[in-house]
Amino acid sequence: MATVVNVPEGKPVIPLTARDFKGIADPDWCPGCGDFGVLNSLQRACADLALRPHEILTVSGIGCSSNMPGYVNSYGMHTLHGRALAVASGAKLANHELTVIVTGGDGDGYGIGGNHLTHTARRNIDLTYLVMNNQIYGLTTGQVSPTSNQGMKTKSTPFGNVELPINPITNAIINGATFVARGYSGDVKHLTELMKLAIQHRGFSLIDILSPCVTFNPDNTHAFFKGRVKKLEDEGHDTTDWKAACEKAKVWDDTIYTGIFFRAADAKTLEDWEPVLDEGVPMAHRPLGLSKEQAEKLINGMM
Repeated sequence: MATVVNVPEGKPVIPLTARDFKGIADPDWCPGCGDFGVLNSLQRACADLALRPHEILTVSGIGCSSNMPGYVNSYGMHTLHGRALAVASGAKLANHELTVIVTGGDGDGYGIGGNHLTHTARRNIDLTYLVMNNQIYGLTTGQVSPTSNQGMKTKSTPFGNVELPINPITNAIINGATFVARGYSGDVKHLTELMKLAIQHRGFSLIDILSPCVTFNPDNTHAFFKGRVKKLEDEGHDTTDWKAACEKAKVWDDTIYTGIFFRAADAKTLEDWEPVLDEGVPMAHRPLGLSKEQAEKLINGMM
C-alpha cells in the first residue's frame, strides 16, 4: 500500500511503496536465506513510516547480511568487520536528523563487534540495530559463531561446540539498550511492525532476528523455528519490566519468544546529554570554522 509523505504545502504529494526502497543491486544470498525476509521487512517499514531515501543512512559491517546497504535505496556505508556501530554512532552525532539503521550478522555484531554493542547500548544513542542471527558464520562457509548452540558440529567444531552461546537480548538490556526485541524473518508482517516501532523509538534499539542460513546451518532451520516461535504480545508481557524481559529471553527450547522484550519510554539519549548538539542544527550543516585553504589541506592530507 502506498504511503503519502508529509511535504510542505504547495509541493507535490509523493506516494512511496516498499519498491521505492529497492537498491540498485540485487541480493546475492542463497535461495531461501532468511535475510530476504529481513530486507523485505525493512523496505516495507521505511515506506509505512513515510521515510524518504535521502533521510536514511544504512550502515553495515562484514558478512552475508552486511551486504544490506547495497540492497536498500538510501545512503549507505559498508564498513569494517564488527565496527558498524562505531561508524554509525559518528554519523548520527554528525547529523542527528538522519534515520540511521545498522545491519549485520551475529558474528559481526555479537562476536567481533561485541564490545561496540556494549558501549552503544550504555550510551543509548538513537540508532536501530538489525542483527540477522543465523547462529553460524555463513560468509566463511560454516564456522561456529557466538550464538551457536553448545554441541553444534561445524567446520571449526567437528566434535561439537564446547562453548555456551551468548544471549544478545539479556546482554542488550543489562547494558542499557532502551528497545530490545526479537523477530523472525519467516514472519515478515510481524517483523515489519517491530522494525517500525524500533525506528520510531528514540534511543538505542536492537532487534535480534532469527534468520536461518539454509546452506551452512542444518540445525536452526525454518522448520525448527516455525514450530517454536511464539509472540510475547500474545501472553500479555509487560515490556517495562526488565527482569521479566530477561526471564523470557532465557527461554529457548520448545518455545522461542519473539516480540518486544523491553522498552523504556522517555529515556534520555546520548544526543540529549551532548552539549554540542544543543544548538539543534546538525553539526554536518554548520560552518567548519576553517578557511577554504585549511579545509582543502586537511582533506588532501587524508586522500
